[in-house]
Amino acid sequence: MQSRRTVIGVCLLIVCVSVGVAAALTFVFFRDVISIKTAQETDTYGLNDSSVIAGDYVDSGGVQHGMILSSVGAAVPKLTTADRADCITAPGSTTIAFYAINNLGVAAGLCTNTGGVQIGFTYSQGQFTDITIPGALLVNANGINDAGDVVGTYQDANGVQHGYLMSGGKLTTLDPPGTIALNTAWGINNAGVITIYGTDANGSYQSFTTADQGATYTPFHDPNEGPVGTVIHQINNNGDIVATVFDVDGNRHGSLYHEGQFTDYDDPKEANTTRGNGLNNALVVVGRYGSGVYGGTGYQGFAKP
Repeated sequence: MQSRRTVIGVCLLIVCVSVGVAAALTFVFFRDVISIKTAQETDTYGLNDSSVIAGDYVDSGGVQHGMILSSVGAAVPKLTTADRADCITAPGSTTIAFYAINNLGVAAGLCTNTGGVQIGFTYSQGQFTDITIPGALLVNANGINDAGDVVGTYQDANGVQHGYLMSGGKLTTLDPPGTIALNTAWGINNAGVITIYGTDANGSYQSFTTADQGATYTPFHDPNEGPVGTVIHQINNNGDIVATVFDVDGNRHGSLYHEGQFTDYDDPKEANTTRGNGLNNALVVVGRYGSGVYGGTGYQGFAKP
């Protein structure tokens, strides 16, 4: 990414498209998230109730690093860089990232190892713990709750992708109805409600929640979605959900589900390119917008009922 901007201390109003009977949410403030001044890109995927952000950044040499970032509003945020010796560090490669962090500071993520295999793991106090699924060709860890339950995706020996829950060392495979590819469990809250998506025979995204470890699934559709569909992401402990919705023209918007209502939003700096990745219990969201060599600009947004 060629240039970056930080917006601090300025309130920005954004027009939200909403449906339902409750009052619409309003986004009162957005800011770019920058890990270090020399970073070519900072990607934000998840955050906890202390607004500690999990993600990755690309340094000035084009190398991607795992990132845990706190004090985002400070002049110099507190950055923890987390790398592994067994993961690829070649410039320009997509290697290591964190996708979620719980309130105990334990993060979940993935990297591509030097053998070219994606491995999922948790990370706490400088230590990585791999998620092992026998026979899997790849494993990603995308979500984690305060009990340490992890959700993600894995590819079996036949190359078929499944969502999964790993709880207390027990693996539960998650495959929603009507999906044939890309099954990915993304988030899990403290009540054990899991968000999961996949694609159907038409290549459209189908999103669901499951509150009973995959015994039943509840469809999740933003009413403004087009043929591409809605990609569900993180769920908080109040049942609020952040997602990415593709409209009828295929444009991308953040989507925040709160008290039975959807509010679609764009980062004010660029319309039609916003992705909603993570949120906490205070309705603070993170994601990215725009495009570029490394995929766009990370943001943090603040919503109020």
